[in-house]
Formats: sequence, structure tokens, C-alpha cells
Amino acid sequence: MKINKNLIGNILFVALLVILLFTPLGFSIKVYVNRLLSFSPSVLDVKEQVVIKDYNWELRTSKLEHINLRDTQGKVVLINVWATWCPPCVAEMPSLQELYATYTKEVVFIFIAQDEPEKVSTYLQKNNFTFPVYYEQSKAPIAFLSNKIPTTYIINKKGEIVVAKTGAADWNSEKTRKLIEGLIVEE
Repeated sequence: MKINKNLIGNILFVALLVILLFTPLGFSIKVYVNRLLSFSPSVLDVKEQVVIKDYNWELRTSKLEHINLRDTQGKVVLINVWATWCPPCVAEMPSLQELYATYTKEVVFIFIAQDEPEKVSTYLQKNNFTFPVYYEQSKAPIAFLSNKIPTTYIINKKGEIVVAKTGAADWNSEKTRKLIEGLIVEE
């Protein structure tokens, strides 16, 4: 029986697709590709910057400690909504950890997980991530509604969203650090 080259090619393509979509190896490949394609986030044009009017957003830690977004008013804030099962989220976590380690005293970091606390805790420990993780206790204010992850916001001291990025990014880039340093010294 003679096997058609197209048939072999199609079988190999389907096998590769199955590996990418349904195996842990596929997840790792997606994370790697997302890291390669991650660039610095862009600052929104002044016309596109939203001023936060509603700061009422109840969050809690896995240890049941509560915070409210209104406690961050007048501070530089980075909010990241993510999940452990999301390849772009996982891809950007090392750069967010580096940013957190650098600016933990000057910037309020709020990482909002869309997973069960046990999964998040295991993921954080496995990767030696030390940033604070929260879980939503109330509906997000309109300014932060998004149906995609990862979504990250950087907010200045005046309550203006200066960066709103959906998808993986290199958060520890020189461009992002300069932006944050400028926001820290801004009155």
C-alpha cells in the first residue's frame, strides 16, 4: 500500500496540534512563545486615560485578610488580573515579579487571581513569586471590567489609568521602569 505524502503531512500536523492544545508540553510552548512576543506596554494617550470614579472594590487574600481599592487612593498602583492556567499570564509573571521586587515600597501591587487559592499558592511557591495575591469579593468597578486575561493597569496618584494592557507584556522593561519612576515622583 502506497501512503500519500499529503496524508502523512496531515497526520503529523494533527498530532502536533493535539500536543500543543492538550498536553503540558503544549502549555510550556505557549508560555515560551508569549515571552518571546512580549513587549513593553504603552502609555495611553491623555484622551484615552480614564479617571477612576469608583474605588469601591473589595478584595481578600488567601488568609482572608481584606483590602479595598479605595485604600490605594493617592498612590501609584499596578493591578494585574491573571490565572495559573493562562499561558500569557504565566509568561509575564517573571517580569512582574522583578518589577514588584524593585518597587514594592513605592507602588501598591494588586495581583487578582482567577483561580482557586490552593492552585495559586502552589504556583507561587513553585516559582518563588512573592507578590501579594488577592481574590475578588465584590464586583470590579466599571473602569476595570474586562473579559480577557491577563489585563494589567497602572494608575497614577491622581487616579488616572495611564496603562491598560491586555495580553502578555514585558513589565520589567526600561520603558516601564521609567514610567513608574516618573509616576512615583509626580505630585
